[in-house]
Amino acid sequence: MLFFKRVKIRTFEMGLHFRDGEFRGLLQPGKHCLFDPLDKVRVDIVSRRDPWLVHKELDAIVKSGALEGHTVVVDLKDHQRALVWTEGRFTHVLPPGLFAHWTGHKQMRVEVVDARRTRFEHQDANIITRTTAARLALDISVVNRDCVGVLFIDGQYIDTLPPGQYAFWKNAADARLVEVDMRESTIDVGGQEIMTADKVTLRMNATVTFRVVDAQKAVRETDDVRQALYRESQLALRAVVGARELDVLLTDKDAVTQDIEQTIRRRAGELGLAIVSAGIKDVILPGEMKDLMNKVTEAKKAAEANLIARREETAAVRSQVNTAKLLEGNPTLMRLRELEVLEKIIASGKLNVVLGEKGLADRVVNLL
Repeated sequence: MLFFKRVKIRTFEMGLHFRDGEFRGLLQPGKHCLFDPLDKVRVDIVSRRDPWLVHKELDAIVKSGALEGHTVVVDLKDHQRALVWTEGRFTHVLPPGLFAHWTGHKQMRVEVVDARRTRFEHQDANIITRTTAARLALDISVVNRDCVGVLFIDGQYIDTLPPGQYAFWKNAADARLVEVDMRESTIDVGGQEIMTADKVTLRMNATVTFRVVDAQKAVRETDDVRQALYRESQLALRAVVGARELDVLLTDKDAVTQDIEQTIRRRAGELGLAIVSAGIKDVILPGEMKDLMNKVTEAKKAAEANLIARREETAAVRSQVNTAKLLEGNPTLMRLRELEVLEKIIASGKLNVVLGEKGLADRVVNLL
């Protein structure tokens, strides 16, 4: 018996018989007695409770044909991947290589997919991408609500995708999904020091509201579309304000705003943007210019007040002349006028009056 090797294989096991380093076949469950006078026989016992047959010489074992009827062999090329379900549950993704799983113990399903289509699409994609095993083989990207995703593969634009979850095979190609917010957004252009046409330096704050209308352009034309629009807004402010004198700028802000908006709109269209509105928030003058403007305003108001006063005086004198002419030609009206004056004087104090025949004005002798 010294020349024999005894091997016991249990019911859930299988023996891999090697002689002199070469695979010779499978050993079924049971007791085996192998002739081995030179100690060149090796038996590797593997468990069939493990779904997959893992062995360093699997390729030789598969080529021998001994596994037929016992395993299902999956040979994946470089561009292939395999999705594995065990007992109806997704378990993992197989990379390129040679694999064999035992039959009869667990119900297994293997689906081979082509990874040359970099984007992974499957009817059970939501289930698959939630597993840890899938995330080892897939890059998962999410496009949030109110956004779109601009997809590039190997630097080439492929598609613009709506909100949702997307997966791409790792190491198959360079897939890049850029998320673009499609909602309205506002940028503040603040603290711009600009010189007007009449050499007055002022500070100006403005706002620009925009939204993305062409996500592909917004991603491809510039690395940062907000920063690009900010720079264009700065240039537009300088161009429009620099072409006007201060008085025109302050008195016709609406025209300035329209010119700024039109200037920005042309460039924004090239960036895939639409300008919703643009406006000037503040115009800040230097301290000495403020004092000068206040003095000018004060002088204008004083001149206007003086002119109004002169107009009122002229109107009052004209009214008195007309009244005098009317009283001169009508004695009875003159008498009534005298009585009105008398009534007012009596109401304001103590009065002693002596009246004669020629009227009140000629005979007032004592007024207390």
